[in-house]
This record gives sequence, C-alpha cells and structure tokens, in this order.
Amino acid sequence: MNNAAFSRQVARQASVSVVIVNWNSRELLQKCLQHLLKQTIQPVQIIIVDNASSDNSVNVADGVERTVVLRMKTNLGFAAGNNRALSVCTGEFVALLNPDAFPEPDWLEKLLDAAQDYPDVAAFGSRQLCQATPGILDGIGDSYHMSGLIWRQGYGAIQQDSDLTSREIFSPCAAAALYRRQALIDMGGFDEDFFCYVEDIDLGFRLKLAGYKARYVPDAVVLHVGSATTGGQDSDFCIYHGHRNLVWAFVKNMPGALFWLLLPLHILLNIMTISLFTMRGRGGVILRAKRDALIGLSMIWRKRRQIQRRRVVSVKSIWQQFDKRMIKVKMSRKKL
Repeated sequence: MNNAAFSRQVARQASVSVVIVNWNSRELLQKCLQHLLKQTIQPVQIIIVDNASSDNSVNVADGVERTVVLRMKTNLGFAAGNNRALSVCTGEFVALLNPDAFPEPDWLEKLLDAAQDYPDVAAFGSRQLCQATPGILDGIGDSYHMSGLIWRQGYGAIQQDSDLTSREIFSPCAAAALYRRQALIDMGGFDEDFFCYVEDIDLGFRLKLAGYKARYVPDAVVLHVGSATTGGQDSDFCIYHGHRNLVWAFVKNMPGALFWLLLPLHILLNIMTISLFTMRGRGGVILRAKRDALIGLSMIWRKRRQIQRRRVVSVKSIWQQFDKRMIKVKMSRKKL
C-alpha cells in the first residue's frame, strides 16, 4: 500500500461509527459482529444498543475491540435505540446495521468511497441480498409513491445487471446504511414515536425537505435475513407499526399543496389497505393501526408545522422524487 492509499484508509477508519440496535438476537448478532471484524476498513467504534434483551445477547460482544454496549432498561424500539447511540457517536459518519444483516468485507469501504465521491449526499444505501437465496434481492433503496405507499426497490426480484448501477434514491433502508452524522443531528435523528418500521422513510423524507440527497451504492453488499426478531412481515407487530407509521409519515412530511392534492389518494390507499387485510382475516390489527394513527394526528400535525417551516426545497423538486406509477396495494408488504 502506497502512502496516499494508507493515509486515505486511516482517515476513513477514524471517520465512521457503526450502530447495531439489538433485541434478543444473540446468534444473529454474533454473526453480524464476525462480519464487521472482517471489514477492510475498521470503524472507530461499534455501538450496540440492547433493548432489554432476555437472551443475554450482548455477551457475544465481550472482548470485541472498540465496542460500546448501551443497555436499555426497556425496549425503546429501533428509532429511539439509534438516537441513543447517535448521542455517543464520534465518527464523521454513522453506519447503521441490523443484527440480521451480514456485510461483505468491503461493505464499509465501498460506502465510505461513495461518501467521498458524492459530498452533496447525506445518506447511502446498500445492495441487500436475501440471506437464504443470495441471487434474490432484498432491496436496493426505498421508494415513496405519491399515495404514501412505500416499498424497497427490487425486493424479491432476481438480481439484474441494472441493479449494479449507482443511482439517486428516495432513502436507504436503515438495515444497512451510511449517514453523515451531522445530517442526522440536524434532523433530530429518528422519530421515536414511530418505534419501529417506516422510521427510515420518515427520516429520508425529512432529509429531502432539508435539501439532502440519498444514493444507492451497489458495491456495498449485505446479506439480510429481514424481520428476524419481529415475527416476519406478516406479523401483527409489523402490520400494526408499519401501517400506523405510513399515515404519520405522509401527514408529517408531504409539503404544501401536495398534501391537499394527494390526501384523497392517501385516504383511498388506506381504505383499500383496510379492505385487503380484512379479506385476509387481519381486520383487527389493521383497524387498530389506523385508529391509533388517527388518535396521534394532533401530535403529528404539530411536528408537521415544524418540519414544513424548515423546508428549503421546492414542492416541485419533492414531486419529482415520488414514484407515480399505477400500483397494487399488495406492494406495500415489500417494505412493511
């Protein structure tokens, strides 16, 4: 390694903190840490936030260098857990990694290379492959539809050559993403009222409104299990939090005239979603999700006022970020 390359590696090593929010993921966390220790660029710190696990998960971190364990007394959820870690991060960049996401050895290196190549970008997403079948995509960035529906691009699809091209995205999936720490601080971190699910979309939306960009980095690869500790995408936990938070993300962030223009479409989406889940025998949980979304609207509206006051981009530029295709409601399951 020449002097220039060595200097660049040292600089990158000192610039990134890795955050893992854990809840009862002992075996997965151990495997995740093993992959982190094989990174070509080592982080300055690994912060594990343990959300009151009952399986002694964090014991697997004993003796792991540069690792800080934050033990929560109760389960604070993904959003608040990351915020607690953010308060003690020292790196210029913060990499988020789920315990069930296993990065390739050059994952951090490729993300940091992209951060240097695109100084105007604040968030970087990985190429996520399904852990069980690596030829199948788990996602290449999150999409936001004008109706408020969300999904991971490419979820469940066979990987194609086009998936190996870097591009701007709406937001990265926070299961394996890199952020500029100052951008996270400026946004106030994740919205802790979301608890879990859609909080990365909400953060990505707020970053867009504040003038930041997000980018997909295909060379940064992770194998992802997905919803490993929450019962899977069809669990009541996932359906409840995902579909409650979907409403809140729309109301908080949809700017100006677009809010009123697209509100009827968003209401129609929610009616169709309720009907679909009811036909599947899941009416109770989806109705509870939408009920609680409505109950929380006064709180969300207060947040909306603050967010929209700080908006620096035009409504037109936000409109251009949305997916506007005709879609089916079932696609929402690919993110939620």
